[in-house]
Amino acid sequence: MSYSICVYCSAGTTDPELIGLAARVGTEIARRGWGLVSGGGHVSMMGAVATAARAGGAHTLGVIPKHLVHREVADVDSDELLVTDTMRQRKQLMEQRADAFLALPGGIGTLEELFETWTGGYLGEHAKPVVVLDAGGFYEGLFRWIDDLHERGFMTRQARERVTVVRDLRAAFTALEPNRG
Repeated sequence: MSYSICVYCSAGTTDPELIGLAARVGTEIARRGWGLVSGGGHVSMMGAVATAARAGGAHTLGVIPKHLVHREVADVDSDELLVTDTMRQRKQLMEQRADAFLALPGGIGTLEELFETWTGGYLGEHAKPVVVLDAGGFYEGLFRWIDDLHERGFMTRQARERVTVVRDLRAAFTALEPNRG
């Protein structure tokens, strides 16, 4: 697979604006000739990004733990669908197969994936770009709190700078480009 973007996002929202954003991300991944690594579900934003990427000709890899195959409706149309025993195995495979990471709006699962990837990058486990698309200010409160952690001495400047937070799709894809991280 060519340069691949791992997209972390909601598997639960029905918000049409967010599902549309996910579809635009998938379309842009395909337009650039990149591949998609996703959580392997075919619901909500996760399904929208994979469907749009595939529609544009992108190679899609889905990684899903067997206990979520029915809950997240496994994306059986993926070019590759890997079923793992655990969430930890899922995240490990996603990280190994991706060249960069993009977090879209999501819940606790998205946050957990984002924080693990961000921390791994800060600790030197990988040098891949980690980008948050803060669409409509979705993550604004979180990053205000994170900036406060930095100001209070709980986080180094290097740790804070290891993640790139952007407000629009164009800036996200600029930050994801090869050799930027």
